[in-house]
Amino acid sequence: MSSTAAGGPEHAEAILVLEDGRHFRGRSFGAPGETLGEIVFNTGMTGYQETLTDPSYHRQIVVMTAPHIGNTGVNDDDPESGRIWVAGYVVREPARVSSNWRAKRTLDEELRRQGVVGIALDGTRALTRHLRDRGAMRAAISTTETDPERLRERVLASPRMAGADLAGEVTTTEPYTVRPPEGVATRFRVAAVDLGIKAMTPQRLAERGCEVTVLPAATTAEEILALDPDGVFFSNGPGDPATADGAVAAMRGVLEARKPLFGICFGNQILGRALGLGTFKLRFGHRGVNQPVRDVHTRRVHITSHNHGFAVDAPLDGPFDTPYGRAEVSHVDLNDNVVEGLRLLDRPAFSVQYHPEAAAGPHDAAELFDAFCDLMAASSDPSASTGRPAQPAQS
Repeated sequence: MSSTAAGGPEHAEAILVLEDGRHFRGRSFGAPGETLGEIVFNTGMTGYQETLTDPSYHRQIVVMTAPHIGNTGVNDDDPESGRIWVAGYVVREPARVSSNWRAKRTLDEELRRQGVVGIALDGTRALTRHLRDRGAMRAAISTTETDPERLRERVLASPRMAGADLAGEVTTTEPYTVRPPEGVATRFRVAAVDLGIKAMTPQRLAERGCEVTVLPAATTAEEILALDPDGVFFSNGPGDPATADGAVAAMRGVLEARKPLFGICFGNQILGRALGLGTFKLRFGHRGVNQPVRDVHTRRVHITSHNHGFAVDAPLDGPFDTPYGRAEVSHVDLNDNVVEGLRLLDRPAFSVQYHPEAAAGPHDAAELFDAFCDLMAASSDPSASTGRPAQPAQS
């Protein structure tokens, strides 16, 4: 591989070491140095720039299963946040050149600019199969250490993802507002709790006439309700939902106030905990843009964008009781039957485990933003109707 492909000295060596002792040798890609994190794989064939800048990947080393990454370079329009969040990046074949009319830099240049350590190796398929068999685990990439055993010692001393409270490390420090684009009238005011929100999410709401105030993760229920929003949104984010007691308390306050509520990804797990359900860590998680999810009522199947390593433990055999009335599982993953959505039957609240903003990904789930708007419309004027049902599980 030439220096333009690897981004550094020709054939500069790098090593990837997993906590179970397996290691892979490859070529340096991106910044030189050493990095540690939980290693996971992403099955998307597109959207590497959105993946890199998704705050939900904080403290994770991401393996891309698509063989060729970086073809379209990096632009200034598609980032989902103000920086790259992945701890490290593993690809099979970095693009030798980038070609796109919007490209400003190559992927390698951007990784170097932001200090992200990567590795290019021929064995990404073997690595992915290993992670499917053994599960996500801690790992390290290094261009400075050549001894896998010494590097593994540092891996074993690094923190695990289970028990990690990370939303506070990725959230906005100050509230900000995303308004509807020119020509779109403001219909609703939404308070969005940023647990690791992607930029496209408030934009999708704004396109539908929502003025979205994005709030720090530590915002309390009292502070949310003081804004008198028409609805409240809880975003995606990194870490273990079992540690997010503050977000759970805030959501319970919103449920008690009977405000329309919509949560995605981490927000779905927070709703599960608010309802008294447990959460658990998946073996290797769902990450990519091709996860089939079935609506349990309509039996329609959507292909959806995912990024999560934890899930909600909820009964799949019908409605169950919660402190806020009855609730039910609304969606399940067809690959492994994991809970992919929750719906309250006696309150205006629902959530999904996936990413309906589709950045990147299919647009099958975009109607969920419309369902949220319908909930807000029905809450403000019960006689109002848009012709669409107010709950997504009945769509």
